[in-house]
Amino acid sequence: MRVLLLSSWFPHPPDNGARIRVLNIVRQLARDGHHITLLSFCRRPASEDALAAVRRLCSDVRTTPYIAFRPGRVRALVGLLSTRPRSLIDTYSDQMADLVRGACAAEHYDVAIASTIEMAPYALLAEGMPRLLEEVELATLREQAAQGNLAQRARYGLTWRKTAHYVRRMVERFDACTVVSAQERALLAEVAPGYDRAAIVPNGVDLDAYAGDFGVPEPNTLIHTGALSYRANYDAVDYLLREIYPLVHRCRPAATLRITGSTDGLDLSGLPASPGAVYTGYLPDIRPAIARSWVSVVPLRVGGGTRLKILEAMALGTPVVATSKGAEGLDVCHGENILIGDTPMRFAGAVVDVLKDPRLRARLAAGGRSLVTERYGWQRIGPGLCALVRDIAGRAP
Repeated sequence: MRVLLLSSWFPHPPDNGARIRVLNIVRQLARDGHHITLLSFCRRPASEDALAAVRRLCSDVRTTPYIAFRPGRVRALVGLLSTRPRSLIDTYSDQMADLVRGACAAEHYDVAIASTIEMAPYALLAEGMPRLLEEVELATLREQAAQGNLAQRARYGLTWRKTAHYVRRMVERFDACTVVSAQERALLAEVAPGYDRAAIVPNGVDLDAYAGDFGVPEPNTLIHTGALSYRANYDAVDYLLREIYPLVHRCRPAATLRITGSTDGLDLSGLPASPGAVYTGYLPDIRPAIARSWVSVVPLRVGGGTRLKILEAMALGTPVVATSKGAEGLDVCHGENILIGDTPMRFAGAVVDVLKDPRLRARLAAGGRSLVTERYGWQRIGPGLCALVRDIAGRAP
């Protein structure tokens, strides 16, 4: 079967959640024997090694530069008058549209897959074939519309209403769509009443990539992973440094905190300075840093989808302490495979408990690894995704 896959993120290196998901989808489709043409945006030029790694999985790989959203650009300002989200208008790429048209003119495809809402307009150019809209995520925008001051709520509220209207019309033009959790599916049902072609394909990890020895856990070490350029992660780190970590440090003065992710171009002056807290910068391979940490902290307060950072930590045997929002959408159990704390005192108390109790740490590590193996490995998720793609491809467009 020939698959046309459209992605807003080039999947290599797999150093954020979006790239990791796309790469695993490509791997699963390739393992299922399908011939994949990948048309992808690139935020930065892909290296020869990155291109070679993806080309080993795909029959054809073509890229074009990503157009970042600029609110002050003419197209963005004109988009204020449109019923479509203006970010989609401003970032629309004629080059990507040409790639899609050219690929469809040169080759017959059995199914087109648009990874995220951003790629939906380009998938509509792939006429005469069934289409799958992969990973519809709405929760983040919905939350933004209810937060902030009056002006922020008005601005994000308008964006939410436009997006909801757009998604309601768009999903009807696809044979099916996927979401990562039951919460996202329920929100889609609110936006598009009567739409019943949404399947849950959760986020996951490639278990083989997390097997092996990545280092010995170091006592009294905490880690927070995730790019600070993402608003939800920045808010989580601010909350962690301002309200949680001081409580931990008071009980465990030897505690240290690694905050990973590139800080290039970011103003960190608004974040509190804390003893023992270190910004590592971008790490090409995050696995050793997680594996050598005693506990992974996920104090998220906003955001949608599910947290790949939790699954990565669990796969590496590193216990996780998270907020309910951080663990949202995952089938976790407090005390069995994770600890949940929704106030600074409870969160810090849970962290300190793990730092001082090796038996608790061992129990959480074993429970987390078992959960990931049973439910969130792509070895388990992949067959369901591939069955969905085959089913869609067998339908009349």
